[in-house]
Amino acid sequence: MMTQPVRRAAVSWRPAAILRRTLLPVALCTLLAGPAQAQLLAYRPGEQVSGTIRCFGFGLGGVLQQWEEGFRKFQPGVRFDDRLPTSDAAIPALVTGVGDLGPDGGEATLTENLSFFEVYGYMPTAITVASGAYDVEGKSNGPVVFVAKGNPIKSLTMQQLDGIFGAERTAGLHGFKWTPAEARGAEGNIRTWGQLGLTGEWANQPIQTYGHGPSGTARFFQWKVLHNGDKWNENYREYVETGSKQIADEDQAQQSLGAQHMLRDELAKNPYGIAWSVMPQAKGIEGLRVVPVAPDAGTPAVLPSKASFEDRSYPLVRNIYIFLNRKPGTPLDPKLREFLRYVLSREGQDIVRRNGSYLALPADLAREEASKLD
Repeated sequence: MMTQPVRRAAVSWRPAAILRRTLLPVALCTLLAGPAQAQLLAYRPGEQVSGTIRCFGFGLGGVLQQWEEGFRKFQPGVRFDDRLPTSDAAIPALVTGVGDLGPDGGEATLTENLSFFEVYGYMPTAITVASGAYDVEGKSNGPVVFVAKGNPIKSLTMQQLDGIFGAERTAGLHGFKWTPAEARGAEGNIRTWGQLGLTGEWANQPIQTYGHGPSGTARFFQWKVLHNGDKWNENYREYVETGSKQIADEDQAQQSLGAQHMLRDELAKNPYGIAWSVMPQAKGIEGLRVVPVAPDAGTPAVLPSKASFEDRSYPLVRNIYIFLNRKPGTPLDPKLREFLRYVLSREGQDIVRRNGSYLALPADLAREEASKLD
């Protein structure tokens, strides 16, 4: 049977001059991947590798296993030995030498960095392999700032968030170094709405602050907003995620210390309040408004959304990591390098996108992370 020619109308999304049969699969992959991944390079093995890669930490909602399956199509000589109880096991496994890669849904803690350094004399290498989710529950959601609907504040900068939620500090942490360059005085505190430019009846009203208690998300907020300081506004009220394992046994019925109670029963009824939480905790709650955030005073404020999380224009997007032990100045084990190159390639990031748990990296960030492997 004679093959019928492809009608132009069926492929009108590509110029006719380049509709060659050999380019059609590439064009289809580019269309499906979307603009954020279209600039990523396809994985091409730098060398054929073999051996076992021991992954110890978190399975990233099934993404890690999908990466492994995809990688073995290119590198059939590699096998994986996975132990994936929790993110909290990732760096301890590197410290004790029982893992080669530590997939982790959040940043290393102070004690994790210290313990690794005390054993090896240098810091663990952190490779960002995906972005935290916008509104998929429990997937390293980035902090979002909320006010009651009647509050007229239009936007805030990261520095203003520090002034609102934080307090004066003598230094801030870089890794585990207590660094004086991150200090700020009490003059940086923002305690009234007038200090943010609101006038009239708002000018002298005190800002009442709400947010999360100790958690990975709070640690991230402290890192990005408070420069890893741990001094909060003296009126800061802490809550944990509703429905999480952090809810106390005696609070299971009411969950009065849960973030949904905070947002629905306190912030939504308090025009002078401001809170940070995550989008899944705000789902279905009326009376709230999301505040756009600018990285600094000289850049536009960005409203949080799936798109602004994915392109990372919103400044409070979390990272998903794979940690590894690499002595500075030494080459990376070839099989680890090849696997991480795959993770950061078009194929690897398309797996992230299709899985839906986390968000794929923008091409420029993926290339930046891949450069760390050389």
